[in-house]
Amino acid sequence: MPQDTTVYTITNPTDSSSLPDSIKAILNAMPDTAQTKITPRNLQHPNNEGTGNPIFVFVIILSIFLLPTLLRYFIARRTKKKKIKDYLTKEIVFDNILQQYNPYYKSLNLTDREYFMQRTVAFMGSKDFQYIGIEPEEMMPLLISGAAIQLTFRLKHYLLDYFKTIYVLRDNYTYGLYNHPFEGHVSEDGVYLSWSNFIREYNDYTDGQNVGLHELSHALTYVNFTVEDGADSSFHDKFKEFSKIARPLFEKMQAGQTNLLDRYAATNYHEFWAVCIENFFERPTQFKQQMPSLYFALCNLLNQDPMTPHKIISTI
Repeated sequence: MPQDTTVYTITNPTDSSSLPDSIKAILNAMPDTAQTKITPRNLQHPNNEGTGNPIFVFVIILSIFLLPTLLRYFIARRTKKKKIKDYLTKEIVFDNILQQYNPYYKSLNLTDREYFMQRTVAFMGSKDFQYIGIEPEEMMPLLISGAAIQLTFRLKHYLLDYFKTIYVLRDNYTYGLYNHPFEGHVSEDGVYLSWSNFIREYNDYTDGQNVGLHELSHALTYVNFTVEDGADSSFHDKFKEFSKIARPLFEKMQAGQTNLLDRYAATNYHEFWAVCIENFFERPTQFKQQMPSLYFALCNLLNQDPMTPHKIISTI
């Protein structure tokens, strides 16, 4: 005999007149507390126990997504602190290296060197240096970080926060679909520098050619105008004043006028800016004599004058 598959739905648990006698007898025999639990929802969905507290569910879901991010943040923060602590134990070694290879650092007095060193170590600790086709050396991240601090020495925000990774390559390299060789470049995934060119151009500090300062100046404007992650508000605002003087000179170069700056500066305004930085630091005397308005516009923008012992224009 087939089992009875009929489902009875009680719309009102106190009214059982429409039920079969067998069901009535069962209900009548049940205690009152049990009868109150039989509702249309319970009979139609016997396994439904409710969805729980929505706030609790939201917190659980949020935790699942946020916990890995928070964990990575705290691990990175701890790693950064440890790196900086380790670097500070090598301050004497770092001081010797910077004095040997960075003329800007060597020209500073003792107090400013200490300030420069603190910023350099903080910058170095905040970056992941990746080496492509070259064995890493202790001086590589130090001197690259030193170049970054040279550029941002008198700015309030100096870490170029957006860029987490700096790639160090042995020599010139090709990139993407470009056929010509690169000494360095900046893209959204990091700063790229060829070490052979970096160290050679710091060794010749009078020719207005410095790939480290060049690419890091691109990184500085990228941070301030493209992503604004780690932007310096003073630099951002003063760049407009700089451009009032710089753009007419750039346009004259595009029209064929020559000056102290390399012809590469006429490529586009981004390159004009980077070439200005190279000459500002490597050939300040000639720059100031030949293009004084542009030189002082850079002094105002970077809050420093390389020709003065203390470098600073105004206190940060």
